[in-house]
Amino acid sequence: MQFQGKIIILTGAAGGIGAALAREFAARGARLMLCDLNEPALSDLAGELGALHMVCDVTAQSDIHAVVAKVEATLGPVDIFFSNAGFSAGEPDHAASAPDSVWQAAWEVHVMAHVYACRAVLPAMLARGEGYLVQMASAAGLLNQIGDAAYSTSKHAAVGFAEALAISHADEGLKVSVVCPQYVATPMLGYEDPASAAQMPGLLSPEVTAQRVADAMEVERFLILPHPQVADYMAFKATEPDKWLSAMRKLRARLIAKLGRLDLAQMHKWM
Repeated sequence: MQFQGKIIILTGAAGGIGAALAREFAARGARLMLCDLNEPALSDLAGELGALHMVCDVTAQSDIHAVVAKVEATLGPVDIFFSNAGFSAGEPDHAASAPDSVWQAAWEVHVMAHVYACRAVLPAMLARGEGYLVQMASAAGLLNQIGDAAYSTSKHAAVGFAEALAISHADEGLKVSVVCPQYVATPMLGYEDPASAAQMPGLLSPEVTAQRVADAMEVERFLILPHPQVADYMAFKATEPDKWLSAMRKLRARLIAKLGRLDLAQMHKWM
């Protein structure tokens, strides 16, 4: 797959990995519809790239359909829908202690937003016999994120949905990728300036992450791992699940001893 001339809808585009992806796709010749709730940042980025933009709540199916209708009327059929929006809220105490509102929001943003995107574009893609759905999950969806069970659980579900799409529709011309990065220097981790994280081992900049994602999309890889070491962690988990769980428990205990609490913005520095 080549990006030149492809029509891409990208959600969660106003900052972090999303903004880096938008710049990377534009540099490779794609035509973009950028979506986010942050209208000022979204407008600035769209102006920089000469892209369309719409404020969009990915948890509202009507918003997703409105975006798709605008793109089809303005640019043409959607070639790629990249569902990128996401968030992490952590948990105040035990693994089930986050309030229902956080669990529901994680489900809506990390799972149902992908479902809504598919409902909006998949029928036309299947009718044409081509199209590409890309879903941002996380290494937490393959492994786990200590201190955020709602995030980890919903990201596992996102990976499962991507697998279901590939199983059901790859023979009908649909391409599917699920992206599972580990730690990226974004505001979610407390990095307003990614350059400040340049010396942190294992921490990728949004720009490097976007380049690796785009490269993997060009070869149409299903499981995209911007951090290659995640494959080794997956293998360990699959072959030695009890040892893997023991290692994760020990890591959790070390983090609590070091930090006093499980704060994502600090934890990655000690992983």
